[in-house]
Amino acid sequence: MLEIAHGAARAVIAPEGAGLKSYEVGGVPYVETYDGEPPMGAGAVLVPWPNRTAGGRWVLDGEEQRLEIGEPARGNAIHGLVRRAIWGTVEHTGSLISLETPVAGLGWPVELRTTITYALDENGLTVSHGVTNVGDKRTPFGVGTHPYPRAGASLTDETSLSLAATTVLPVDPRTMIPNGPAEPVSGDYDFRVARLLEGVKLDTAFGGCEPVDGLVRHVLKGPGGGVEVWADPDFKWVQVYTPDNFPGRGRAVAIEPMTCPPDALNSGIDLLWLEPGESWAGRWGLRPLS
Repeated sequence: MLEIAHGAARAVIAPEGAGLKSYEVGGVPYVETYDGEPPMGAGAVLVPWPNRTAGGRWVLDGEEQRLEIGEPARGNAIHGLVRRAIWGTVEHTGSLISLETPVAGLGWPVELRTTITYALDENGLTVSHGVTNVGDKRTPFGVGTHPYPRAGASLTDETSLSLAATTVLPVDPRTMIPNGPAEPVSGDYDFRVARLLEGVKLDTAFGGCEPVDGLVRHVLKGPGGGVEVWADPDFKWVQVYTPDNFPGRGRAVAIEPMTCPPDALNSGIDLLWLEPGESWAGRWGLRPLS
């Protein structure tokens, strides 16, 4: 494991997958942690697409591409190609670590290089992503991440959630693939005003995330603290998942910033594009709240 620290803050990153394993300040946790293999996608880096691709198939320049089916029960490719890669270390100081890995093959026809930097300072944890097209033709891609933030010492069911999202994406309950256009949030899917998570069951993609003061902001707050999950405006989507059986925790909540929705490689919605030699960069982070 790879560790960084700044004052009372400490974060641990797994070299396999470059995922965030833990983040705490003064011994108070602000993400769910785990032993052994990351459960339920915990901390995963989702490149070159987040969430699901229907049937593991997509088309680039008229040619069908076939991705590995990572979710056999639903027949989907899921969460990109770098979760099991051993990332190489580019830089590792006391409070910062940068890692990189290539993205190629396995149904991805254009080689990319992707980087991630975790940095701690007095404002919290900043995670910076980079993607460079090192291939010879234009390609789409998406970026996401899969943290399970927690409101410090608060239990999940005594925590309130607010989201920057203004739309919700309907999906087929069997495949979890979108089956219609995004709709304005309402009722049980409206988290523009904070709502208690007790009794809330979500595995839901929300869109239309609107920045405030230049950043998209999602917030968890409870009696034992709070945390803001912030992101650059390119992260227009967020998946929220509320499992009951996170190991060692039970009820937990994933708040997953994404640049595009599920099955974007087929719908084209909010895909990012790079010409050969071009690069993209984007950030998200965690800010503890009192």
